[in-house]
Amino acid sequence: MNKEEFTKQEGSVFPGKTYVDALLKPVFYDQRDYLFQAMFQIHRAHVIMLSEQTIIKKEDANIILECINRIGDMDVSSLDYSPDFEDLFFMMESKISKDIGPDLACMIHIARSRNDMGEAMYRIVLRECVLSLLEDMIDVEEALIQQANEHLNTVMTAHTHTQPAQPTTFGHYLLAVFDVLDRDLNRFWSAFHCINLSPMGAAAITTTGFKIDRERVCDLLGFDGLMENSYDAIGGVDYLLEPATSILASMTNTGRWINDFLRLATVEIGIVKVAAPYVQISSIMPQKRNPVSVEHARALASSAVGEALSVIQMIHNTPYGDIVDTEDDLQPHLYRGFDKASRVYRLMNAVVRTMEVDKDRAEKQASENCITITECADVLTREKGVSYREAYKVSSIIATTSVQDNRELSDWNVADVNELLKKNLSEKVVLTKEEWEGIVSPKVFVERRSVRGGPNPSEVKRMIEDRKGKWKNHKEKCESLRAHFIHKENVLKHFRH
Repeated sequence: MNKEEFTKQEGSVFPGKTYVDALLKPVFYDQRDYLFQAMFQIHRAHVIMLSEQTIIKKEDANIILECINRIGDMDVSSLDYSPDFEDLFFMMESKISKDIGPDLACMIHIARSRNDMGEAMYRIVLRECVLSLLEDMIDVEEALIQQANEHLNTVMTAHTHTQPAQPTTFGHYLLAVFDVLDRDLNRFWSAFHCINLSPMGAAAITTTGFKIDRERVCDLLGFDGLMENSYDAIGGVDYLLEPATSILASMTNTGRWINDFLRLATVEIGIVKVAAPYVQISSIMPQKRNPVSVEHARALASSAVGEALSVIQMIHNTPYGDIVDTEDDLQPHLYRGFDKASRVYRLMNAVVRTMEVDKDRAEKQASENCITITECADVLTREKGVSYREAYKVSSIIATTSVQDNRELSDWNVADVNELLKKNLSEKVVLTKEEWEGIVSPKVFVERRSVRGGPNPSEVKRMIEDRKGKWKNHKEKCESLRAHFIHKENVLKHFRH
């Protein structure tokens, strides 16, 4: 196809067919599905401010607001792309103009640009994404607290370097998951407060000559405060980076403990049993109980990381100012990232709340592989006065001999242990039967780890009560913000002079 033929197919004026198909049409549907309500919130707030500042007449403002409410209540799904309009913004401008006339319609755009309006729309949508995800994360926190409380005394094996290491409890482990999740929650709170600042009034990038009230628009839209410097309000992109890096961190952290759950649910380990609504059977192997809900959660977490990395990469090395790289092509990556992260937490909330734990099997595994041998060295030093170097060495000999003889610590006769101690210690030391039974018992091992943060059930119970307070604070803060935004939307929608 030569240039003349291609131009005939594409057209000779903006927008060309390829530009429509490859860009304007997909962007329009993203704007329609995500930005419509935010656009009309901003219309309302800006018109209210203009009238209060006597930049437009109050009676005109009332007519405009009634029109905005009518069009804002339309069925958004009925909107389809039209080549007559560059984007959703211009389509809505045309609808308002047809409804109340161009002279009134154009007043909406006094002292405002698509730049500050666009930034404000993105922020309104993203703060809702963050708030919704926080609510999902808070549900998982509650599930973890409940299960941790149920399993204060459920002894299990803790692993280091994927190998059996020492006894802990399932409650202690779940509380560790809570703690990393809580740090991720705090990252999203930080992102929320970075996002929830108003750029309105920055206009294109240098504000306006009209005597507007930026603080009033900020308040009407429910923002925490202003992006004061107008250049920063348009050019700054950390409000995109913070949620992206929060998704990146949270999904990386969450993917790790999800992987743990898959291991614990294997037949070979068999400590966790995923409830029936969240497993699938095989098409050919009738014995299978595949924990696909957890697998999907892991895959979605990885996919969310990919969306977050795309955001960061798209911003990297862009100019500090108004640039399309940070706008309509980028935003869907964040929307998809939040959606996938939400699906991860909703799936894992269901799994955690309904899972069954085989306590006996967990404790049996905690009695294997010599994982209480650390306590032998500790007892020899703490209670018998043996140097830790010697205590560690003889404990290592006991463990090595156990592995070579294919026996567990509980299989040892205390007399044989004492014989080894006699041969390998510089001073005479004798362990009683009771002392050896305490050394080989995973329950005793756990009970003795009562240092702050340890797996001792009383210490874990204390930590649970502390975490309940954190969970409650998150929940109350979310509920308060929900009520706050609903109130602001109602004020905007029902405002009349």
